[in-house]
Amino acid sequence: MTGQSTDAIIVQNLSKTYQVSEREGGFSAAIRSLVKRKYRDVNAVQEVNFQIRSGEVVGFLGPNGAGKTTTLKMLSGLLHPSGGDARVLGFTPWELKPAYLRSMTLVMGQRSRLAWDIPAADSFLLNQAIYRIPDDEYKRTLGELDELLELEPIMKKPVRNLSLGERMKVELAAGLLHRPQVLFLDEPTIGLDITAQARIRSFLQEYNRRSGATILLTSHYMADVTALCERVIIIHQGRLKYDGGLNELSRKIAPFKLIGVALGDTTAHDLSRYGEPVENTEDGEKSFIQVRAEDVTSVTARMLAELPVRDISISDPPIEEVIEQAFEG
Repeated sequence: MTGQSTDAIIVQNLSKTYQVSEREGGFSAAIRSLVKRKYRDVNAVQEVNFQIRSGEVVGFLGPNGAGKTTTLKMLSGLLHPSGGDARVLGFTPWELKPAYLRSMTLVMGQRSRLAWDIPAADSFLLNQAIYRIPDDEYKRTLGELDELLELEPIMKKPVRNLSLGERMKVELAAGLLHRPQVLFLDEPTIGLDITAQARIRSFLQEYNRRSGATILLTSHYMADVTALCERVIIIHQGRLKYDGGLNELSRKIAPFKLIGVALGDTTAHDLSRYGEPVENTEDGEKSFIQVRAEDVTSVTARMLAELPVRDISISDPPIEEVIEQAFEG
């Protein structure tokens, strides 16, 4: 496989097919299945291709069951593919070479790598031994992670006593003690409150800026994607559907803008004369309409001339809506 030297991740025709046993309900079917089982193939990932440059932060999106986690597990070496090939930092992931394992990390928001009954500090020391991190380097890295994540108050508590947000902090720190060059993050903010999500996002932004690490991120929270990623890869039913910029995606499948207007009087005005009314927006002071992107200038001019406008704004559609349309398409 060939690729530019600046490509940290190169994926070509990567595929994974599972054989799943199935049978009908009932005692007789259970007995028959002991003699002869029926299987069907489930194509979790089908001939996916993409490349990610060193230092990029890329969102890897798709609905549940799309193949995101399966892809990350192949790229981190946990699964062997059924077909295709991949290189991460020049390594074949599923060969599990020690040099590769020291160069990457996989953090899964729904799985814990830390022992629940001991403090995170003890698990960190275990990771130091596993990765053979020199004492001075370990202390320096831990100091930087403490600065970014505020670990000191929670390091001595048993992991089971930590809140979900605190546990995610120490999970991330444990995965970064060996200073990996590539981060595979599978739902790192799942279940966290808004404040904890924002802190994790800020940490990842700063970590990427300081270290230049390449990050491939899956998330159902579009705020994660819009804050961290300029590029997204969309996978649906195991197949790659889109690979490009967030803004370009919006222009391709949602070529419209939202105009929000706050009026200077209490008189009811029919905004449907200017565009399609939009409900359930976060800004309660404004009423919103949806218009085609090419009509924004003329519609805005009409509204300013005909309505008692106190405030007006123009924005792109919510990225959640854009991604949903991409899945449907």
